[in-house]
Amino acid sequence: MDKEKDPLTEQIIGLAIEVHRGLGPGLLESAYEACICYELDQSGIAFKRQVPLPVVHKSVRLDCGYRMDLVVADSLIIELKTVERILPVHEAQLLTYLKLSGLHTALLLNFNEAVLKDGIRRIVL
Repeated sequence: MDKEKDPLTEQIIGLAIEVHRGLGPGLLESAYEACICYELDQSGIAFKRQVPLPVVHKSVRLDCGYRMDLVVADSLIIELKTVERILPVHEAQLLTYLKLSGLHTALLLNFNEAVLKDGIRRIVL
């Protein structure tokens, strides 16, 4: 699912690796989210946290409680995980988020890896 890399995703991956190097694996998602938000803020990158994602059914917008972990620069979804391994269902979830949000690029970051690069998936519609 990877296509050509872009500067924003590369920058976000760099910040995520910095957070992972500092904290290592084994913490809750919320800890990594707080640290990524701190890094984004320090880097001057615009982002929104826990963005509601309504479901549209028969032209009706329904709030079903879905939240995107982070939306960066109104163009990139970041979904954070702390799971043993990324499963196809995690990627399917992110594809659905992309379709529902109208955005085209997402990063799935699993912080529960010894080396973060093993837990990174870039998804482009």
